[in-house]
Amino acid sequence: MAEKIATREAYGKALVELGGQNEQVVVLDADLAGATMTKYFKEAYPQRFFDMGIAECNMVAAAAGLSTMGLIPFCSTFAMFGAGRAYEQVRNSIAYPKFNVKLCMSHAGVSVGEDGGSHQCVEDLALMRVIPGMTVIVPADANEARKAVFALAEMQGPAYLRLARLASPVLEEQPFTIGKANVLREGTDVAVFACGLMVSEALEAAETLAAQGVSAAVINVHTIKPIDAECLTRYARQCGRVVTVEEHSVIGGLGDAVASVLMGQVDCRFMKLGVQDQFGQSGKAMDVLEEYRLTAPQIAEDIRKIL
Repeated sequence: MAEKIATREAYGKALVELGGQNEQVVVLDADLAGATMTKYFKEAYPQRFFDMGIAECNMVAAAAGLSTMGLIPFCSTFAMFGAGRAYEQVRNSIAYPKFNVKLCMSHAGVSVGEDGGSHQCVEDLALMRVIPGMTVIVPADANEARKAVFALAEMQGPAYLRLARLASPVLEEQPFTIGKANVLREGTDVAVFACGLMVSEALEAAETLAAQGVSAAVINVHTIKPIDAECLTRYARQCGRVVTVEEHSVIGGLGDAVASVLMGQVDCRFMKLGVQDQFGQSGKAMDVLEEYRLTAPQIAEDIRKIL
């Protein structure tokens, strides 16, 4: 059994490591440091940590101001509040002037579990992806979350990092480059493009399919924007069948990002797996994922429909 670590946990610890190397890094949180794991940075560098209270819009606006002083602000809260409630400030105060702010939002997707539908943000990738100039990243595991933090600190401009509450398997370590997808498994019958927690589920589904004689390629599309168009088109042509898997609405997220690349370029069958135009609901995380057919056995079953 692979070790399981939540990407939010890896994010919090990576911030401490980054903060020790770069004194320009500051962290803002909206009264949720214990949940987003920015508590580790708060303990290590209290003079560079700002708890803004339950005032997400103010937090984002303050981060914009801090960025104009040469600092590198990392903002954290739940995805529903950071991408949703503070959307206007993200758009107009950060993205429009191209300020160097990193929006790292936790508790995204239906795997939030018992917090219920009001807190299970399944729209954030769509919201962030449509903003001009916004980089959008969804790490698959703890290793990738750590690498993403350091990569975001190096790049200039606004970025959105999607983090999960649920602990997920730590995968074999891979190189990380913004905008470059990682091929985790070769295949010829179907190309499965996944992001976030769904990468490990897709890999497990591919194992199940292999036992049934189906060769499934699994590609970790950790960067939704800018997306790796070359990789997407190559594997779509190679396999002739494409399935996208995301813990997000099938409207506006990874599936639509992949479709926009392939449309008019590759003749292939296409299926989007994810949350089907629904809100989340309360329950144990794995039970909720099963309700939305986002577990490995269900993914394997649905992939067979496109064969």
